[in-house]
Amino acid sequence: MVKKMKDLTFLKTQLFAHRGLHSKDLSIPENSIAAFKAAMTQGFAIELDVNVTKDGVALSFHDNHLKRLCNDARMLSDVTYEDIKYLKLLESNESIPTFKEVLTLVSGKVPLLIELKPHGDIPLLCQSVMHDLKDYNGQYALFSFHPKALHWLKKHHPDVIRGQISEYFKDQKMSKLSKYLMRSMFFNRFTRPDFVSYGIKDLPNKYLDRLKKKGMTIISYAAKSQEELDFVRSY
Repeated sequence: MVKKMKDLTFLKTQLFAHRGLHSKDLSIPENSIAAFKAAMTQGFAIELDVNVTKDGVALSFHDNHLKRLCNDARMLSDVTYEDIKYLKLLESNESIPTFKEVLTLVSGKVPLLIELKPHGDIPLLCQSVMHDLKDYNGQYALFSFHPKALHWLKKHHPDVIRGQISEYFKDQKMSKLSKYLMRSMFFNRFTRPDFVSYGIKDLPNKYLDRLKKKGMTIISYAAKSQEELDFVRSY
């Protein structure tokens, strides 16, 4: 059987609105339906974060806690979707969208870059996301900081485009060994990602130079100015 090649063209050619096209004044919150509508209106593809509640509902939400975005002290791993569906994002009229609601909204109109957040029950998160994606016909790729998520995808859904996210983790409370293993993407030899997304503040570096020579597709996050965007494109 001939193995089908994965088409990563959209990762190289599209501009992705990071957490949707949200606003500095917070009137359009990150990872909200309003932010995703704004991104599509402006012709951007969409990058979004996905977490999971304790009852297995995948949500478009960045943090593992509700404090920053909803002023609620609870952790996502301690609540069900029914517990939090009434909460509003950043005192706006926007609720926390389920991943399924996002898929229904986008419906293949633009590509999706879906980050599996490295919090809590990784297999439950992966299972929930792939369950929601089973009948989705649009272009998408999944990526994560956590090699365990990529390993799960490689084992259970090898045909899905998967990517490793990394940086130097300078501000993270991690051991020196953990930082080295993650910034060097040591686990790629086991997870076999199709692409790498590396933090713009840590470009260029020797780890990516090696991958470039091997033909690896490399993208970056997150350009906040035209100057930064031009820099990433040149690299």
